[in-house]
Amino acid sequence: MNDVGFLVHSGIGRITLNRPRALNSLDHDMVLAMLDHLEAWRSDPAVRAVLIDGAGDRGLCAGGDIRAIYDDARTGGTASLRFWADEYRLNALISRYPKPYLALMDGLVMGGGVGVSAHGSHRIVTERSRIGMPEVGIGFVPDVGGTYLLSRAPGELGTHIALTAGSITGPDAIHCGLADHFVSGERIPDLLDALASRTPDTALDLIAEPAPPSGLAADAEWIDHCYAADTVEEILSRLHAGGDAAATTAKEIEAKSPTALKVTLRALRTAATMPDLETVLAQEYRVSTRALSSAEFVEGIRAQIIDKDRSPKWSPATLSEVDDTLVESYFADLGDYELSGVAR
Repeated sequence: MNDVGFLVHSGIGRITLNRPRALNSLDHDMVLAMLDHLEAWRSDPAVRAVLIDGAGDRGLCAGGDIRAIYDDARTGGTASLRFWADEYRLNALISRYPKPYLALMDGLVMGGGVGVSAHGSHRIVTERSRIGMPEVGIGFVPDVGGTYLLSRAPGELGTHIALTAGSITGPDAIHCGLADHFVSGERIPDLLDALASRTPDTALDLIAEPAPPSGLAADAEWIDHCYAADTVEEILSRLHAGGDAAATTAKEIEAKSPTALKVTLRALRTAATMPDLETVLAQEYRVSTRALSSAEFVEGIRAQIIDKDRSPKWSPATLSEVDDTLVESYFADLGDYELSGVAR
């Protein structure tokens, strides 16, 4: 099997991300191969449903190939822009796929992993699921339709997830609208067997079980109050005054890139008003394009992934130094370089 495998059996077109040593992170060739096969399977009578999973026992996908993006950003390249353009087209295709698209969101599902799973029609989590959009921790902003999904979560839970860059559980994901079904990890083989002879809905009716309570839902009262503020500064002020859990959360946010925090809040608020995923993806592409040329993104990856000193030197270093002009620059129209090919 290559970095991504494709197999049609018993009417199921199965996609297996196969880079377990890299937590099945996505590269451009993998995205292009997935686009090609999904397009071919749309009209293939041998395929009645699609299923995506990840090789190994650690998770579906930990996101994009960050080291490759880091090298590209450091040298002023544009390969990452081509990767993102095709990745976002893949996200859009998954969201409107005409056949059932099942995602086994078992284990780690981060960043780009959310993009190839949470836009599907049947999203399955387990007790091992850990799902997140950690981008602000590396000076980036949630993409792959993440701002679309998080802006539509109940109350301000999506804002909390985005600004903390933390992971959530399977039950949390169901509560937030990022997943649909809970299946015990030990019963995934049973689900795969059931899919061979049943429709996805019938198989899930047989195998899925009620999800445990969502811990995030239990914290909704203070989260909704604190994150309803209009600025990151006011959100932090409310968190510091909101009790022990809220104050701890404030400290987590304060370690993130000030620029990424402000751009992310603006992206979420704007995404909430947009009519569809495709429109949001076009906005995310503008933001990603701007981020690629920023020192923040390179520094964030260096500190978290390359040197692993966990001590990024953000510039601007404080929220007060991030002015409206800088934030607005991330959303500037790209002219001839606008994202294309994602419209319905």
